[in-house]
Amino acid sequence: MPPKLPANWSELPDEELQGLRLSDLPLRIEGSVLESRIQELKSELEARELRFPINFYISNEWFTANDSASLAVPFYLTHPRLERLERAQMFEVEGGDHDWCMRILRHEAGHVIDNVYRLVLKRRRRSLFGPSSVPYPEYYDPKPYSKSFVIHLDPWYAQSHPDEDFAETFAVWLTPESDWRKRYSGWPALDKLLYMESLMGELRGKEPLVTSVRAVDPLPQLRHTLRHHYRHRRRHQGIDPEFYDRDLRRLFSDAPEFVGNITAAQFLSKNRRPVRQMVASWTGIYQYTIDRVLEGMIARARELKLRLAVPEEQARNEFTVLLTVQTMNYLHSGRHRVAM
Repeated sequence: MPPKLPANWSELPDEELQGLRLSDLPLRIEGSVLESRIQELKSELEARELRFPINFYISNEWFTANDSASLAVPFYLTHPRLERLERAQMFEVEGGDHDWCMRILRHEAGHVIDNVYRLVLKRRRRSLFGPSSVPYPEYYDPKPYSKSFVIHLDPWYAQSHPDEDFAETFAVWLTPESDWRKRYSGWPALDKLLYMESLMGELRGKEPLVTSVRAVDPLPQLRHTLRHHYRHRRRHQGIDPEFYDRDLRRLFSDAPEFVGNITAAQFLSKNRRPVRQMVASWTGIYQYTIDRVLEGMIARARELKLRLAVPEEQARNEFTVLLTVQTMNYLHSGRHRVAM
């Protein structure tokens, strides 16, 4: 059985912290960075005269419960120590900065309004976005150049499912000063935004049809440890921190004699755009896909504290070849598909 929560839990090193259960973490939305951002979302909805309640609660990730007015926020955004652990484990903190967090909150609010007014039953909604009954895929293949969908959350999340398309379109419509008419002029996606404008006009001041605040997987019910949580998430997202080690160490090193050289992460970031374009021209692969591989390699190089160990021109040439091989492996393995 996992140990009881120590008084100094937030001071524990990562290895010990991961032995704690999510249900034992004393977390609250009040007083966290989420509190003011949630209030900002409520103000945006009120400005549009959309007066439906949302029940916010803490869980293991962002999501909205079906047939409910409840919206789950991830535990790691309620405490700075858990944000640091999230970054160490997943290489990024989803919703960690203000703008990113607001984009996600607007998106999830789109799911809530879809639920509480039963908008999935509207014929025009089904015609434009597709039926909600379509099964959710475990992974989806984004089409970066499609103009049939809005672009709000990366990577082209509106393409993953009709319900996500609706929520993304709502989020773009809700965003203050988004100028979506100009941004999507000439796009098929504009029809969806114009429909959203009309639909939301019909809902102004209306009472919701669904008032349930049923919460799925609230934090007190999550008995597994943080270690189990991150092991599962990394497996689902296809993140293997050691996947790139052998190739990275051909050009970079953590040996003391290279301590004065540029870091590998800085070198790769500096050359990210031209190398990505070169690999795309060689292979015909979307730059978006190549950049996902680059992102993983940069994160791993930073974690290993690697520095440039060969002349820059040699490193640039050899890394371009390595990136080409790794990108082909990435596609062949299926890891290019985005996990839902």
